[in-house]
Amino acid sequence: MDLYTILGANGNIAKVISTELGSKGLKIRQVSRNPKAVNTTDELVSADLTDSIQVLNAVSGSDLVFLLAGIKYSVPDWQRDWPKIMRNTLDACIATGAKLVFFDNMYALDPSQIGHLTEETPLNPTSEKGKVRKQILEMLWAEVESGRLTALVARAGDFYGPGASNSFLNELVINKMKAGKTPQWLYAGDKKHSFTYIPDAGKATAFLALQTDSWNQTWNLPTDPSYPSGQEITAILNQHLGTNKKLQVMPSWLVATLGLFIPVLKEVKELRYQTAEDYCLDSSKIEKAYGLKATPISVGLKACI
Repeated sequence: MDLYTILGANGNIAKVISTELGSKGLKIRQVSRNPKAVNTTDELVSADLTDSIQVLNAVSGSDLVFLLAGIKYSVPDWQRDWPKIMRNTLDACIATGAKLVFFDNMYALDPSQIGHLTEETPLNPTSEKGKVRKQILEMLWAEVESGRLTALVARAGDFYGPGASNSFLNELVINKMKAGKTPQWLYAGDKKHSFTYIPDAGKATAFLALQTDSWNQTWNLPTDPSYPSGQEITAILNQHLGTNKKLQVMPSWLVATLGLFIPVLKEVKELRYQTAEDYCLDSSKIEKAYGLKATPISVGLKACI
């Protein structure tokens, strides 16, 4: 039986992928510092992804590898660890002949094209985190072009979903409104913004991994093309909850001030363009190729509450 290995187990996307593959009776190996089983048949391997020997051992025997790792949200950590993690993963996949699925975000894409992001949008980041993402993507595609690796990149917008962790939509809007508090947003509440529903992203990533014609290319994962603003999302949640909350928007000066005391707000300053301007992820390629459509934002938000 083929072995599917998940590097970066137990995250939002990893759980959905594991459930999806497990439902098909596939063998899964969960790898992280403290992996947990999602399916009763999962194999658990503890490993530090910055250690090349541990990664090689974790990947050994795999037919396909998912790189779904998440690391501390800070520029120094990204600059130090992401190149190591990608290099170790690439080397392990090449050594074992495993295919690689890399779950990516939008950070490396050209900010000047943020209003319409496709698979053809050039890698031209201005942020330090974006430059790290570009570096590791170029490492991956160099190995694909050399013929030593078969891989695909699955790309999502900002994600949300029931019980999501590390989702700014969940943390700043959904959870606050569920608790009767005022929802919050950064920079501009009237700009369009793409949100990818976690179940959609996980299922589509698992689906792509099982296809024969999906490889050696990038796929934007199913994302609702209505591109709702923070104000529109607040209105939808008000309707579901029977409330009348107003969105509180934090201007740039307030984000900068709070960033002196709240590390995550300091880190998002360089990505201001993602909420200060229209941010639209076009996932029409995957819909046209495979018929995979996004869950409507209203349906996804209802599931979250």
